[in-house]
Amino acid sequence: MAYSKSWESNEKLNKTELWKLEKDGLSIFEDIPHYAENGFSSIPKEEWDKFKWAGLYLQRPKEDGYFMMRVNVPSGILTYDQARALASICKEYGRDVYDITTRQAVQFHWLKIEQIPDIFKRLEEVGLSSAGACGDITRNIVGNPLAGIDPDELFDTRGVVKEVYDFFQHNEDFSNLPRKYKVAISSNVNNASNAEINCVSFVPAKKWIDGKEAVGFHLKIGGGLSARPFLAQELDVFVLPHQVKDVSIAVTTIFRDYGYREKRHLARLKFLMADWGPEKFKEKLLEYVKLLPAGTSAVKGWNAGYFYGVHPQKQEGLNYVGLNVPVGRLNSDEVYELARISKKYGNGELRNCNSQNLIIPNIPDEHVESLLSEKIFDRISTSPLSFIGYSVSCTGIEYCNLALVETKERMRQVANQLDQELELDVPVRIHMVGCPNSCGQRQIADIGLQGIKMRTKDKKMIEAFEIYIGGTLQDGGKLNQKLKGKVEAENLTEVVRELLIHFKNTKEPGEAFYDYINRVGTTTLQESLNQSLQEA
Repeated sequence: MAYSKSWESNEKLNKTELWKLEKDGLSIFEDIPHYAENGFSSIPKEEWDKFKWAGLYLQRPKEDGYFMMRVNVPSGILTYDQARALASICKEYGRDVYDITTRQAVQFHWLKIEQIPDIFKRLEEVGLSSAGACGDITRNIVGNPLAGIDPDELFDTRGVVKEVYDFFQHNEDFSNLPRKYKVAISSNVNNASNAEINCVSFVPAKKWIDGKEAVGFHLKIGGGLSARPFLAQELDVFVLPHQVKDVSIAVTTIFRDYGYREKRHLARLKFLMADWGPEKFKEKLLEYVKLLPAGTSAVKGWNAGYFYGVHPQKQEGLNYVGLNVPVGRLNSDEVYELARISKKYGNGELRNCNSQNLIIPNIPDEHVESLLSEKIFDRISTSPLSFIGYSVSCTGIEYCNLALVETKERMRQVANQLDQELELDVPVRIHMVGCPNSCGQRQIADIGLQGIKMRTKDKKMIEAFEIYIGGTLQDGGKLNQKLKGKVEAENLTEVVRELLIHFKNTKEPGEAFYDYINRVGTTTLQESLNQSLQEA
């Protein structure tokens, strides 16, 4: 699909846009074999950022030459062979660190440029790719991790997701977008894809057409978090399943050709949508593809991507088992073992959730008890304790160049300590992020913890946190609100515990955290925080 680069003559293009006009981001795949043969020192510093198009970031410190790699897993669904291939990369090259991301992908660390061609070969052999997992391009497509087996889906979306994903893979017509571009496609009625925080989301809907009720999607545009978060807005259109690819191409074309390229921090689709509004965006979309007006939403609630325990599938006699992976981190032996168990009792699949957890599907009724007796489920639990079971964390300063504080291990320690000291009758989702970019999706958490640097009275710089409360994607979504004050990292567990005790003592029976905040506002927890800060 040839297109006119109408922005080429714009003298105000940022530096990234200027080099993207000279050389397409995906061309890095052509250069990697040369760099792999000649070592990290052969890579010009100005080329470092271009590795993002291959799903590669230089981890902290960049000069040491170790890469983080993100591997696409559309809808989070991995076959047995794919899971084992990922485990082998983790074991042989990644220092045994295997992370599940909040977009259902898999992330490795400690990779050297000399190893990348072999890793690419292993991924390709099992039908996986890291292309576009980072960069100004279509990222991993988030979907329903239960697609095809879900009693709560309108229809199986696996084929739709594959069609869209395959179209954009290595597609140079759409590899120069203004910024990163996140797509979600799910027909789960409990919003398992976190629709409102994606650039583009297809959400389940129904519509009467020619006297028959059709199933399909409504379309939400312009979501995204980071330092200036926006919730996606719904367009007045109805998308049939066979139209999803064409609509995806149309929306991506609009973003490519009309998105902002002067200031990089204002280049996401959410800013174009905020300026245009849903009506203008719909009018432009209909110039590319013919669509019917919206029907009736089929979304009933929001489960935040949690599926713990054993549940019947829509296939009679089969079950899926939802597991907690504490803060999304595994090692290679655990991945091998989970794949073995899934193959022994089911069909070998593992399915990643955007809550950084896992599902093992297709377990016959008669095998459930034996599966649950496997030793690994002492740690990778089907019924985790309340706080570790609902904790999410970004990568943090351990590997990420943008992070200001340590997160993964800290979140695990905070959650485990809270589980030892406090019981609640409702889960409280706690998300920790190391910087404003919010890969850990702090804004939609019941309690969001955002890392900062803070000066003490003696002018020493220390790690600290800001606290945000009341985020949800229920009923269209509401971003959490910042409480005044900063908490030193060493006092974080104590302060969060006091906030939760206040919540426990003043909430109504069974009341969820976000309902509590809507009822009482932020004042009561602000007062509790102030008291905690004084005591700390």
